[in-house]
Amino acid sequence: MTAATLEKTLHTLSDPARAILLQRFFKTGPGEYGAGDQFLGLTLPQQREVARQFRELPLAEAEQLLASPWHEVRQTALIIWTLQFQKAGPAGRQAIHAAYLRSRARVNNWDLVDITCPLLIGTYLLDKDRTLLYELAAENHLWSQRMSIVSTLALIRKGQFQDTFGVAELLLSHPHDLIHKATGWMLREVGKRNEPALEEFLTDHHGQLPRTALRYAIEKFTPAQRQHYMRK
Repeated sequence: MTAATLEKTLHTLSDPARAILLQRFFKTGPGEYGAGDQFLGLTLPQQREVARQFRELPLAEAEQLLASPWHEVRQTALIIWTLQFQKAGPAGRQAIHAAYLRSRARVNNWDLVDITCPLLIGTYLLDKDRTLLYELAAENHLWSQRMSIVSTLALIRKGQFQDTFGVAELLLSHPHDLIHKATGWMLREVGKRNEPALEEFLTDHHGQLPRTALRYAIEKFTPAQRQHYMRK
């Protein structure tokens, strides 16, 4: 199993018409957040199937694929890492986590971030120090910052909310809509499990939350509750 063989397999599945649509959807025009990215036009199920076929791909080969200009090649490599991580022992998980962080400049769109960082960062940190989350939030790099908040989904699922709130506080003044949406999404996930904890956070910070983040955060509230926070 090699990087070259996997990439060739993906190219045989390419769909140029769909690729054009994906380039628009993922904002690849000049000055947009995905500027310059290239697409083959594959669906996510197609990529997952190829990833399963190549799930034993060596770490170095997968890391090599993350240098590819093709979005689906990078995404398939990342999916392989998620499959491997779930079966790996502590040393294997640490190696995948480290490779993921080394390669994060190439994890450069919201879909690549969202399907990987809850596992490859969040789950990895469940029994470890969480300083990394705050370091990522402080980086001047949109995708590292999105990783910092979306990674906390793994912690939320374990009933651990403090780091979600801590990272969200660091991102309150962030200018980008993709960070607003991710922050609101994670706050909503907290609220689904512990509404009083979310309400306490909103009491302290709703005036600082960007409107998009606030709307996402209170999406599961009653109409009266939503009106209350939106009026404030």
